[in-house]
Amino acid sequence: MTQILYVILGLVAGIFSGVFGIGGGTILIPALVFLFGLTQHQAQGTTLAIMVPPIGLLAALRYYYSGNVRLDMAVFICLGFLFGGLLGAHLIQNITEPVLKRLFGIYLAFIAIRMIFTK
Repeated sequence: MTQILYVILGLVAGIFSGVFGIGGGTILIPALVFLFGLTQHQAQGTTLAIMVPPIGLLAALRYYYSGNVRLDMAVFICLGFLFGGLLGAHLIQNITEPVLKRLFGIYLAFIAIRMIFTK
């Protein structure tokens, strides 16, 4: 059941990546910290491991060697992220630029407030 939640997180991050061009720092890291209880270091290391194919190999290895990568989570989130990115990119094509900019700004403001004021 936990693996399904990881795939759903990857799917959501992939959709946001396809829609807004974001995913790692703004979706995955807060979700891993707030929803799955990882430390900030673990969340960042795990997120890097998710994105290793395109970016971050050396940084992810550094986090891995320090014990801050959860491969058991990263593999499943990566699966959802792959398909979510495709879905999000498809869904956003008919949204106007002003609406997209507003949605993006609202989302970033929400995450910023949550990160600043939550323990």
